[in-house]
Amino acid sequence: MYIIIVGAGKVGYHLGRLLMAAGHEVMVIEKDRAKVDTLSLEFHDSIMQGDGSTVEVLREAGANRADAIVATTGNDEDNLVICQIAKLMFLRPRTIARVNNPRNEELFTGLGVDASVSATKIINAMIQEQVKAGDMMIPLLTLKAGEVEIVEVELTRSSHIVKRKIKELSLPPGSIFIAVIRGEEVIIPYGGTEFQAEDKVLALVKRSSEQALREIL
Repeated sequence: MYIIIVGAGKVGYHLGRLLMAAGHEVMVIEKDRAKVDTLSLEFHDSIMQGDGSTVEVLREAGANRADAIVATTGNDEDNLVICQIAKLMFLRPRTIARVNNPRNEELFTGLGVDASVSATKIINAMIQEQVKAGDMMIPLLTLKAGEVEIVEVELTRSSHIVKRKIKELSLPPGSIFIAVIRGEEVIIPYGGTEFQAEDKVLALVKRSSEQALREIL
């Protein structure tokens, strides 16, 4: 895939490195010339200087052929503008935005951003789950105006599904397991997959089914 990342702060930098290591074609756009000069030693031709919230710069970066445009700046207004320009002018790319203020998340989804990620919301969810001393269902990504989430659960030895296979479970409507992370291995689950303690399970779930899924886990 070809992915454009706007903003070479810590989030954009590490995301770019991960995507390149995974074999994806990446272009990082950054306003700060000094930062671009420094990072070009590592990113080579995969970083460019410019204002990623403008049509001209996004076009120069190849937004017309991008599979996804990810806005990771520290400014929510800029991230929203970047995603809206991508949708209106280039039509094709999937847009993903970093949301620094969780109060803006509903606005982002309402204005057509495909997915938004709020670190503040994720940390808050982790704290709330820790307070409950129950399972640790962490929301990773919100889709479809908040109606659907990708969540992560780390299984403990007391989890109900440990030592059980997926085909033995009755999942609530609107939920599905999409990956199991076991140590360094990523497993695409199927009916015969048996869960183990310390597995990290990723699931796609409708908000209306989240509590029912939590009770199963």
